[in-house]
Order: sequence, then structure tokens, then C-alpha cells
Amino acid sequence: MIKRIFLLTVLFSVLGNVLIAQDRLINKADEKYRDYSFSPAIDIYKRVLDKGYTSADLLMKLGNSYYFNAEYKEASEIYKRLLSEYKEGIGPEYYFRYAQTLRSLGEYDLSKDVMAEFSQITSADVRANLYMAERDYLAEIEKNSGRYEIGKFAFNSRYSDFAPSFYGQGLIFSSDRDTGNLARYRHTWNSKDFLDLYKVNADSVSENKVVKFGDNINTRYHESTSVFTKDGNTLYFTRNNLFDGKTVKDEKGVVRLKIFKAVKENGIWSQIEELPFNSESYSIAHPTLSPDEKILYFASDMPGTYGESDIFKVAINSDGTYGTPVNLGNIINTEARETFPYVTSENVLYFSSDGHPGLGGLDIFATKISNSQYIGTVLNVGKPVNSELDDFTFIINEETRNGYFASNRENGVGEDDIYSFVETKKLEFDCIKPITGTVRDKISNEVLVGATVKVIDENNEELASAITDSNGNYSITIDCNKGNFVRATMQGYVPSEEYLNISDSKPLIVDFYLERDTVTAGYGDDLAKLLQLSTIYFDFDRYNVRPDAEIEIQKVIAAMEKYPSLKLKVTSHTDSQGVDAYNLWLSQKRAESTVAYMVSKGIAKERLQGEGFGETRLVNRCVNGVRCSKAEHQLNRRSEFLIME
Repeated sequence: MIKRIFLLTVLFSVLGNVLIAQDRLINKADEKYRDYSFSPAIDIYKRVLDKGYTSADLLMKLGNSYYFNAEYKEASEIYKRLLSEYKEGIGPEYYFRYAQTLRSLGEYDLSKDVMAEFSQITSADVRANLYMAERDYLAEIEKNSGRYEIGKFAFNSRYSDFAPSFYGQGLIFSSDRDTGNLARYRHTWNSKDFLDLYKVNADSVSENKVVKFGDNINTRYHESTSVFTKDGNTLYFTRNNLFDGKTVKDEKGVVRLKIFKAVKENGIWSQIEELPFNSESYSIAHPTLSPDEKILYFASDMPGTYGESDIFKVAINSDGTYGTPVNLGNIINTEARETFPYVTSENVLYFSSDGHPGLGGLDIFATKISNSQYIGTVLNVGKPVNSELDDFTFIINEETRNGYFASNRENGVGEDDIYSFVETKKLEFDCIKPITGTVRDKISNEVLVGATVKVIDENNEELASAITDSNGNYSITIDCNKGNFVRATMQGYVPSEEYLNISDSKPLIVDFYLERDTVTAGYGDDLAKLLQLSTIYFDFDRYNVRPDAEIEIQKVIAAMEKYPSLKLKVTSHTDSQGVDAYNLWLSQKRAESTVAYMVSKGIAKERLQGEGFGETRLVNRCVNGVRCSKAEHQLNRRSEFLIME
């Protein structure tokens, strides 16, 4: 499993404030913790806790021991206790891990609440921003789900099998299936055998059976996560830091991981050498190659890492030398674990992470690499590949759409199992949608030829533009993975803008109605239209000025105050409901009521006239005898302001 491969450097101080009688037990546990021997550490810490002795330090270490051993239920209980009993001074990392364990247990609502606390503590954290920006991440995961048909891998053992890589017509993978062989060395982490590389269906020797891969490759310590060049003659793989057949520890007592390279000559793997950017102070692991084999991707906790482990790349030069490792950036990497990269023939980067929003534990994510840029949308590949537990080491053949991944989900054969899959539908990285529409004059409704329509991002940068044709129509595209503004402009008009946050698959039609920046009024014009007022409406069988209408009438009053010579005729109307003669009287009362209101606000009475037209000037089909909705009738109960001089 992942924890057997990528040993992260997390050192903790010895427990304090615990009775002297417990020091011996705790010191022994601390020693195991520093060696990443989590199973013994759990046993000892738990014994101390069961006796009623506790501290924040103990709970942190016990919780972490469970967490990194993928025992999420137990980790969740400990983290809950830690954050309730020792809330002060607990770092944000523990809120994040607690939220992760809750998601692994399916407690998504509570996980969101904990992530909200996490984001308050550290708003600058990439993971916090991701969760706050994607509150409905489960809906997004659901959208990407159902694209895989999962199958069994016939060669799993009752131990750990993972890290598949394509080789010939078969697979190379990592396993500790030699556990039980007394002649083998065992890792104290979990009392299991060290990992070796195995092959199946890769050649005639391994046809339908699992065979160890290359005696020169496997040692008595860990080998894992491999990648081959297309010709099959060069291998990059992960191995413990060794010298003269013995493991080498750093100054903190940790055996680091390194990437090694091997070349096949005359059918034998030889020239095994470690890569020059390996280090004694940090781990480098999980190699994969770009489609042109000029870039090697890997995971590391080297300096410059955002979190516990990040994805890096390094150039493979034509002369066989290597460039300087480069972090892929904080679009991909978070403050948590990003690991197990895999790059497809179509330049899609798959990787595992527990920092991006997921279902729990490690989830598999994907992003499209474009022009050596790593700024595209990171997508969760969804169910059933991802689960509430750890899912990792994803590979896919993009020609056949067949692939493999590993998981420690329930109902498997062993601790970690390899699963096969067929991808039935590709993941959509690029969400480009067309937008069409018409640009018109808001008053006259005439189409505007030569208007410019632009797509603007949140930084007011222009992404695309189009010009309306002879019919006032335009067509433009928008990236629905981003928030975008669409803006229409034309000389002599006030620009109009719409914000589009695309979330559905419906065609986008956005029409613009532009207002003139200068309006010239004349006899008989409706001032309400020229000023772009909301229509002055009245309630059914009422003629009093409504509060919402007061705001619009005040705009008319302001125009009259600005132009003292302006005189208006208020024309009022009713719907067709009721007797015609009554409606004529009612409309006259509405006109008089509007005039009276304006006079009460300081407009001279001689500048105003009022006339009611009843139901004689309906704006829609709702004449006598036609059944209409309340909303349709409301459109006819209105006042207008016609310019007299």
C-alpha cells in the first residue's frame, strides 16, 4: 500500500506531562513511531490511553499511526477526542485529517463542518480554498462517476498487490506476497515481507502466472512503482536507499526512497544506477514518463514541497543527463499527499491525492497537460474507481481504454488489491460551449450591426471576442469550467454584461439590449422607456400608488426637476377584467393618483396631465373572453409618461 512506499518525514517530540511510570512504554512507542513501525506504536499508545493517561501529543501520534495505516475509523475517533479535549494549539493539519477520516466513513456533512473550521484556521491553505470553492464537490464527483466497468485481477494475493505498470502484453506490479517465507527479511512497519516487483503475462515465462521480475532488480528490501520506455529496454523503478546491499538511513534515522534506472542488454537487466537528483535527506519515488519520454515525473518530499509529498518533473536530456527537478505547482499539489503520477499517451496526468476534494483516503485525480502547462482543471475520476478508502496507482491504455489501479477497499482478496477496468466514457477536461445571441437597441428593439461581444474573465482580461453580423447576431465560445463575463459594447451605447457560471448542458443563448448613452426625447415619446424605468403597475381594482412604483416615479420627478420646461401626460391603463366603463373610470383614477403623487412631491400641477384609457390599449392578447394568467393581466395595469413639450 502507499504507506509502504512513500515514507513521509514526520517526526514528533517525546511525550510530556505523563506519569513517570508510563515513560518506558511511551519511549518505546516513540522509537517505533520514528521508524514508521506503526503497528507496534498503535498497540503501545493504546495501552497507555486505556489506562487513563492522555495528552495532546499522545493523541496526535496515535491518531497519525491509525491514519497512515489507513485505519480511518480508529483515527477518526482519536482525532475527534484530540480536537475536543485539546482544541487550543492544535495545528490545522489535524482538522484536515479528521475531515478526511470522516469522509472515509461516509460522514460527509460532518466532514464539511470540520473543513469549514479548517478553512477558518488557515485561509491561505490550498486545500481550504479548494473545499470552500467546491462546496458541492460530491455533485461534481457524481457527475464524473459511472464511466468505468471494474473487473477482478486474477493474480491478487492475500497480501498487498499494487503499482501495476504496462510491460509487453502484461504487467509488472509490486507485492509483499513472500510474507511467510521464513528466509525472507521482514519490515517492522507491519511485520510483512519487503516489496518486490513481479510480472504476469509479460513473456512466455510468466504466461498466466506470477513470476518475480529480474533477479538483478529485486533486493531483500523494497522495490516498487516501475515504468518502462516504449522499446522495453529501459526501466525506472523505486527502491530503498541502499549501499553495498544495506539500507542507508538519514540523520533522522529514516530509510529514504530513490529512483533507479536499469537497462536491458541481451535479455538481462543491468547497468542499475540511481538517478543523480536522489538524496540521502528526502525521498524520490514513483516514476512515470511523458509520451515523448523526455520528461520523468515523480513524487517527492524534497525542499520546495507544498505538503507531505508533491508531484515533480525533470527533463531527460538527449545525452542521458537530467535537468533540475521542478514542482508542478499548487494547482496540482496541496498541503497533503500527491503521489503515484501516471501520464498517458494523450498527456493526461493521473495521480492520487488526499488533498483535493474526494470520497475519503486517497482518491485518483486527473488533469490535462497542455503545452507543458499544469494549470488545467483537476478532476476527481469518480466512482467506482474511487471509494471511501485509498485508491491509487492508476494506469490506462488510451487506445484500448483498458487499465488497472489498486485499492484497499473492502471485500478484496488482500490488504491492497489490483483491479482491472474498462473506461466506457472519457473524462471531459475541456468544457467549451458556444454562446449565441442578438444585440439590440433597448428602446427601438432594432438589431445593432457591428456590436462587439467579448468574453471577460474575473481579472477583466479578454478571452475571446466576436462582432455582430447584418442581423445583429453573434457566436462565441466560453470555458464552462471558469466563471466568465460576457460583455456587449457599441459606440453610442452603455455596455451590457452577463455573468455566466455554466453548470448544465443546455445551449446558451444570451441576448443583449443596449441603452443609448445619450437619449434625445421628442413629442409623444414615453419618458419611462427613455429612462428605462420599470413599468408603473397597479394592483387589481386599485388606483393607489404602490411602494414599488414610488421608486420609479421618483426617477420621472428627477428628470422633470432637471429639465424645468418638460411637461408630461400620464396615461394609465387597466386589464380587460371587469366592465369596460368601470375600467375607463378606474384608469382615470390611476392617472389622477399618479399626478397627485408627483404634485405632492413638488412638481407643478400645470406641468402634468392625466388621462385614463381603460382597457383600450392592451399590450398583449388578453382581451375580453380570453383566459389569461394573473401575470399576463398585470402587464396591462400600468401608467406611462408621454412627453408633451
